[in-house]
Amino acid sequence: MASSRRSFLWVDMKKTPSWLLWIVAFVVTSGSAVYQRMTGPTYAVRGNATVGGHDVRFKLPRSYRSEGDARLALTAPERGVSGVLEVRRYRSEDSWTATPLEREGDALVGWIPHQPPAGKVMYRVVLRHDGGHPVSLTAEPVIIRFRASVPAAVLIAHIVIIFAGMLLSTRTGLEACARGRGVRVLTYWTVPMLFVGGLVLGPVVQKYAFDAFWTGWPLGRDLTDNKMAVVLLFWLGALWRGRHPQSRRGWAIVAGLVTLAVWLIPHSLLGSELNHLPGAP
Repeated sequence: MASSRRSFLWVDMKKTPSWLLWIVAFVVTSGSAVYQRMTGPTYAVRGNATVGGHDVRFKLPRSYRSEGDARLALTAPERGVSGVLEVRRYRSEDSWTATPLEREGDALVGWIPHQPPAGKVMYRVVLRHDGGHPVSLTAEPVIIRFRASVPAAVLIAHIVIIFAGMLLSTRTGLEACARGRGVRVLTYWTVPMLFVGGLVLGPVVQKYAFDAFWTGWPLGRDLTDNKMAVVLLFWLGALWRGRHPQSRRGWAIVAGLVTLAVWLIPHSLLGSELNHLPGAP
């Protein structure tokens, strides 16, 4: 009885239209990409705080791309609300430096000192209302990383091709689950897309942004580099085993699941950073 049920399920999946599998793959890939970005260490810290009975909305950046200082602006219409911005370089023995926030209409504005590519700054914002009790906007200091500009053509190409590779990876896994005939062809498309997007254009983008092509193993611990290397290893295995019909689907499913799991790891986690501590390389 169990065998007949499994057979029935496989028959149903085999009848699934190709266009529907593409839609499912697109939804899964897009959803995981959004999740990856929103949970990563470069996503701004947003929230509201009550200072002296007055509401303050804030968006604290954790990534900045420009040649100058990073601008920080809080929405605080109440004129009695003031504050200071406290900063220190990340991975350093620097002392905290406090600078008063400037009022610009309904906003309180501060500036985080510019750093070289991959340089990080810890900062916290403390507000008061008419000299009252201080209110820190966050329980822990926020860390912002500076990066250089990347040419638009290079960045767009990287994003489009890596997304296409992830989409093809998901679609190939679904094709294998549905016992479709296109697993091998889809694998042939998936591997070069992931390779070009992740291991060719990815390092080029990183070189522009942080002045280093590769900071993963064995040179560093950058998970963005390492996870792409892991994904390519599994897909190369799927490509190699794709010559054998008996193992083709299983390898495609495993490679697709590994890619999805890796795709859910927050973007830029353990990324490039400068170390200012004494004795650091």
